[in-house]
Amino acid sequence: MTAPDGLPFLTSRYAIMVDVGYIYASAGELLFGAASRREYRVDADNLIQALIGHASERVPGGQLLRVYWYDAARDRVPTIDQRVIAQMPFVKLRLGNLNARGQQKGVDAQIRADMEALARHRAITDAMLVAGDEDMVPAVEAAQAYGVRVHLWGVEPPYGTNQAERLVWESDTVEVLERAFIEPYFSPQPSEAAPAGAAPAASSAAARADHAPAAAAAPSAAPSPAQLFGDRIGFRPHARQAHLNAHVTAARLGPSRERVEEAGEHVAQKWILTRGEDNIRDLLPGPILPPVIDKELLVDAEKELGLSLRSYQEAREWLRDAFWARVHRQFGINIGRSKG
Repeated sequence: MTAPDGLPFLTSRYAIMVDVGYIYASAGELLFGAASRREYRVDADNLIQALIGHASERVPGGQLLRVYWYDAARDRVPTIDQRVIAQMPFVKLRLGNLNARGQQKGVDAQIRADMEALARHRAITDAMLVAGDEDMVPAVEAAQAYGVRVHLWGVEPPYGTNQAERLVWESDTVEVLERAFIEPYFSPQPSEAAPAGAAPAASSAAARADHAPAAAAAPSAAPSPAQLFGDRIGFRPHARQAHLNAHVTAARLGPSRERVEEAGEHVAQKWILTRGEDNIRDLLPGPILPPVIDKELLVDAEKELGLSLRSYQEAREWLRDAFWARVHRQFGINIGRSKG
């Protein structure tokens, strides 16, 4: 069967395109509050297989073209770990340059070039993009112009968001890879020195491949994910111990209702001031928020609280109730509640 231009129709063929700097930095931040790739190890082989399996579930009956693995290395000379990945079947290693400051260069341009070429030649119908940087938007738009659907995958953030808002808007679908999906492929580096002859190459490879900018207290260390992505995808630098304490407390007890309601009211007030009464009035009478607005409320509240509400359905209900209470007060609308 052919299309009007004489080319064959595709069923479903997809490529998985992974910004390694993003997925590693986001997973390190989520799992360990890590500032450097040196602080954890990655089972990249099995992570890639898991991404392939996940994609096959999202496109039943579809055919994988290949996985594009976008990483960086000094002078584009691959590390030992990167050489192993390059030899995997159906995996194409793409290397940008890692400059003297530990910043990756050229990765965004490579993703755009590949997405546009695959779309133009009708090699794929769908692209699974694992990324968070707003600089990916032109790649998404270029692929969509040729009819390719772009599915954005992101790593679950500790709170707030780790993907650029415009990138989320432009993608056809958006999905979060949750902690349970990511965690099996990341493990902390042993703190003690490794015995003589015990895999020094892996450690040095991780050090050479590190994308992240150096912490101020250790200029010789590899750069941190927060510094590398901080001005690009919404990472917020914060004290590691404070973050871990907040995460542990929330995991044990969950956020207090008072704090959640306070955040909900504050977000509502900010929306009223910044979006205008006409736009907020369009949400009335409630109580159902459009899914996109509901997600924005959750993200804004998590930023206020400094912790995730995604595991606490009751807390999310408190948040919505507080939001509506503030909006109703603003417009003089009584909140009717059934009793029973």
